[in-house]
Amino acid sequence: MDAKEYAALDAVAMAALVTDGEVTPAELLAAASRRADAVNPAINAVVRRLDDAADERARAAPSGPFAGVPFLLKDLYQCQEGMLSSAGCRALADWTADETDTSVRRWLDAGLVVFGRTNTPEFGGKAVTEPELFGPARNPWNLARTPGGSSGGAAAAVAAGIVPVAAASDGGGSIRIPAACCGLFGLKPGRGVVPSGPARGEGMHGAVTDGVISRSVRDTAAMLDVLRGADPDAPYAPAEHPGSYRDEAGRPPGRLRIGVHTGSRLNPRPHPEAVAAVDDAVALLTDLGHEVEPVDPGYDDAQLASDFLLVWFVHIAAEVERAKALSGRGTGVELDSRVMAAIGRATSATEHEAALQRRHRYVRALSALHRRYDLLLTPTIARPAPRLGELDLPAGERLAAEAMLAARAGRLLGRLGRVRQAVLKNLAWVPYTQLANLTGRPAASVPLYWTPDGLPLGVQFVAPLGGEALLLRLAAQLEQARPWFDRRPAEPFGNAG
Repeated sequence: MDAKEYAALDAVAMAALVTDGEVTPAELLAAASRRADAVNPAINAVVRRLDDAADERARAAPSGPFAGVPFLLKDLYQCQEGMLSSAGCRALADWTADETDTSVRRWLDAGLVVFGRTNTPEFGGKAVTEPELFGPARNPWNLARTPGGSSGGAAAAVAAGIVPVAAASDGGGSIRIPAACCGLFGLKPGRGVVPSGPARGEGMHGAVTDGVISRSVRDTAAMLDVLRGADPDAPYAPAEHPGSYRDEAGRPPGRLRIGVHTGSRLNPRPHPEAVAAVDDAVALLTDLGHEVEPVDPGYDDAQLASDFLLVWFVHIAAEVERAKALSGRGTGVELDSRVMAAIGRATSATEHEAALQRRHRYVRALSALHRRYDLLLTPTIARPAPRLGELDLPAGERLAAEAMLAARAGRLLGRLGRVRQAVLKNLAWVPYTQLANLTGRPAASVPLYWTPDGLPLGVQFVAPLGGEALLLRLAAQLEQARPWFDRRPAEPFGNAG
């Protein structure tokens, strides 16, 4: 199979060719490996290659709905027994998993051939992918810019054509943000739809879920069919969708009522291109017969961001302690993670519980909105993808943070104005995605818009509980109305703009 033939296929099409005997898993793997060899040095998306294990599996001719399709796991959880899994952390660079996560087992049972793991920020703690362990992942649309995070390596790999679909996860936007930055489709399933564990039975109180980033809507739909389903060990057992999600992607969505919102107290002035992306989506939706109108979502997004950060810092504190326990050493954790962990450790149980309880305000506000509208439309990100290093903590603040860490002044760190400003700066470009995580609602980023200088800017749709099928039906309609599958970054990848 040559490079042009490989690039023209999504995962569903690849599996069909394998099933029909027109191509072998080994041939698909060889094509994926050649593509990775050619482009990964420029984008640093794949940080671990598993070539020997992949060759053995491909020769074994695996069966399933994705039989023989090359696949990449994210190097954050998504553990496979006997394989390295670092969470982007130097302390865990040599840690080997002793069990296989539920999602990974389901991907393997579906016949996928895993041949590598993708880049992620340390502990998935940022919306950019620039870990010290592996170095930054780069956006194929512009190598000077981030592919987003925390599934930045996955998105870069799909955008560059290494694989048509890659494993991802989302705890605050980590599927949708990279999809928006890289011109791809990314759906975060609702809470509990995709069971997690056993290594992580409930990531960040149910805010985290596994999923994929794909070039085609039907690949995500078919992957959701593979991933979903009851797990007796899971903390949640959501209502089962009665049919196939892949079938849903082939059905019309009907005429929808969609509320649109671009405002944010966290970022009162989103980039004009982010607003233009939403305006463009509104025009397309209107042309397709949907009713779209401005809406006030009825919640304080600045308070939501504050609550999200509080819970997130406690989560990172737990991740740092886990890394120390697994590695047997207290070094090898990045400064940014140590700062977040110190603030998390200084957070009282009362403060943490209060933030968790306030989630229900956001649930009620979003439920009220969904009683009036089928979907909420927002930007996915508030600006085009930042340049690499743009959101780093300035050198002076890094020195001050190191001094406070040495003095064990975690609570003071949390109150330090410059540290808080730096944290909010990192969140201000992605103020729209955390709502779906804290409320447990499904949401998707759809690639409909590119800036004049060629950067993708996705738009986000947020659905009510159980709304994955609706998101897939609408996304498939938009994909048909404005196809993006063949829209790819020019090669060789550059850094203009």
